[in-house]
Amino acid sequence: MSTAIYYMAYCGACITVLKELNVIVDEPYMDEPFHVLQAQAYCRGDFATWDPKITTPPGLYVMSLLLKRVFMFKCTLPMLRLTTVLALMSLPVVLTHLLCFHKRVRPPPSLLSPTAEAIVLGTFPIAWFFGFLYYTEAPSLVFVVWTVVAASQDRHWLAALLGLISCTFRQTNVVWVLYAYASSQLMYLRFRRAPPGAPPPQKLHDPPAVAAAPADLVRSILSVPAVLVDILPSFLPYALVLAAFGAFVIWNEGIVLGDKANHIPALHVPQIYYFIAFTTAFGWPVLISGGDGPRKLVQSVWNRMFGGKIRAFITLIIILAMAVTVKLFTIHHPFLLSDNRHYTFYLWRRVYMFHPIVPYLLIPGYVACTWAWFLRVGREQTLLQTLILPVLVLPTLLPTPLLEPRYFLIPYILLRSQVTDIPKWGLVLEGAWYAAINAVTMSVFLYLPREGVGRFMW
Repeated sequence: MSTAIYYMAYCGACITVLKELNVIVDEPYMDEPFHVLQAQAYCRGDFATWDPKITTPPGLYVMSLLLKRVFMFKCTLPMLRLTTVLALMSLPVVLTHLLCFHKRVRPPPSLLSPTAEAIVLGTFPIAWFFGFLYYTEAPSLVFVVWTVVAASQDRHWLAALLGLISCTFRQTNVVWVLYAYASSQLMYLRFRRAPPGAPPPQKLHDPPAVAAAPADLVRSILSVPAVLVDILPSFLPYALVLAAFGAFVIWNEGIVLGDKANHIPALHVPQIYYFIAFTTAFGWPVLISGGDGPRKLVQSVWNRMFGGKIRAFITLIIILAMAVTVKLFTIHHPFLLSDNRHYTFYLWRRVYMFHPIVPYLLIPGYVACTWAWFLRVGREQTLLQTLILPVLVLPTLLPTPLLEPRYFLIPYILLRSQVTDIPKWGLVLEGAWYAAINAVTMSVFLYLPREGVGRFMW
């Protein structure tokens, strides 16, 4: 069956869910009142009004305004939600190009025929759920993925422009602008060839990830200066984006646009551990679908952690260091403790706060899951290609004191897209897992409102 039919079914499902949601949830919900009123002010041409409770730039409202001007969209709640659903419907298209970049294959010639894998990934539960509300998540994700795709095609000025636009939805997307540049240059350095008759180019030491040793990372870092001449010219457009972002931070006296009192950056090291747990809980079908099977994956993880006295000692040191960070840097955010309309509220109270020892008992699991993802993603990649995403995740998650699944959306999609060898059964399992989560969470949100509390959501 042509993937175009699958894509039509995907778009049809998007429209069907949106219609049902607009009938049942006919008033702005949760954060929507802030975004909707601000968008309607822009639609009236009132650009001087700004709600100080809004923490993100006005990219979402400008997008709705453009749709109003070009396609005569009205700025009613249903039409504003259509703005984000259109972004959700375009997600498989850009994901197709991202997945093909990592697979080193040509994408389908038609935009209306995204790959089945891209369609499945387009149903990722966090992106799917918030794609039907007037939130920034779906368009932010689309522009970030589009930025990475443009960079992979050596269209660096376009990538920088798209990256700048992505920052108008969420300020932290500036980190993914750097990721777009870095990932494209690592791929370029890996596969470049010297012209006939020319001396061989300088090499970046970047061995296959699964075969690399700690010394290889040091050698890779030391070899970077030799290739800077080749990759610095491509950095110019991205440098302009960074300069514009720096000017914004100086003008705004910080990254958060509004409501600074409730969004004070804080060092939140366990946020990285929560992200590891998040990726494993959602992506386990991807992990177990490797060519060697789940049993071999478990054996490989065990060998990396405890395969010899030295590795066991290093693992013990890592676990102890992580325990210290859990003790010193765990943050009980007031929003997390007080708002019982989110899954994280119950996850925190019924798992992490069940007993003081629980956060420490989870640490070996974090380590094992990290190794599992490293081995799965690194099968077809070099060491630096595998590590660049985890390194850039740090500045996006470490300063965020609130445990919020939406913060994990973009890094999960970028991580998942690096897995290039998912068999058909693995893709079916992944799609079924996402579909089951989406069916439950959307049904609960739409049909099980709780008296005096409201609707239950991510």
